[in-house]
Amino acid sequence: MSQQKSLSQNKEALLKSYNKRLKDDIKSMVDNFVEIIKLARVPQDEDSQVLRPLQNNQDQYEMHVRACNVVRAGESLMKLISDIKQYLVLNDFPSINEAISQNTRFDKNMQNECDSRLCLLRDDVASELYELEEEYYSSAYK
Repeated sequence: MSQQKSLSQNKEALLKSYNKRLKDDIKSMVDNFVEIIKLARVPQDEDSQVLRPLQNNQDQYEMHVRACNVVRAGESLMKLISDIKQYLVLNDFPSINEAISQNTRFDKNMQNECDSRLCLLRDDVASELYELEEEYYSSAYK
């Protein structure tokens, strides 16, 4: 009982961590994309302390960093999908048991079919052998 409770708690904690990773990665992607859009503004002629070419280089560098953050969050989402698939494959005991049962039923049916064919073949060979023995023992050339 306590082991089952522990397993359900572990499963619940794992699902919460997956959910948190999903939300964090999506939030990171959205935030970085919004900041990239903000950087794509048309600069106005304002009196700023930073020279325009320097500001353009800084904006370009920030866009590259934010684009890398979007890609990193996308890769993290792909890893999350892979982890979820692996978890489902390794821990989906009812479907695994069903697949094993189905294969067992198929193998038993195949075994029964082979047994019945072998019995028919045995009977045919026995009857043919009996007829050959009859012919041999009743032959005048033995």
